Amino acid sequence: MARSRFVREEQLDINLTPMLDVVFIMLIFFIVTATFLKQAGIEVLRPEALTAVQKPTVSVLVAISKTGEIWIDKKRVDPTSVRAIIESLHAENPKGGLVVQADRAAKAEVLLGVLEAARGAGITEVAVATQE
Repeated sequence: MARSRFVREEQLDINLTPMLDVVFIMLIFFIVTATFLKQAGIEVLRPEALTAVQKPTVSVLVAISKTGEIWIDKKRVDPTSVRAIIESLHAENPKGGLVVQADRAAKAEVLLGVLEAARGAGITEVAVATQE
């Protein structure tokens, strides 16, 4: 009689190891397949354009404020170090391009400086973000 009671207690135990394995594999799958949104760090009032085209791959996102500040990866950047930062970010994803979000009131000198830094870093796919 004691033996049948022992068998019943063993059958009531639930093994959670397979369920934890499945949850862990699903977590890894979602982390690997997730796309991360790149943000420059500030909101800018982009100029309007009729011929805007969506860029599928962007490895570097640069924002230029109306006061001429340059922001890359949510950090304010000194204009002299823009090229080095662009080179290091582009090295992480060489197939991606560069998108510049320049404010409508930003000076063209700052925009041209960023575009020259991108050209010096070897990036050929460069675009300026616009608003539809």
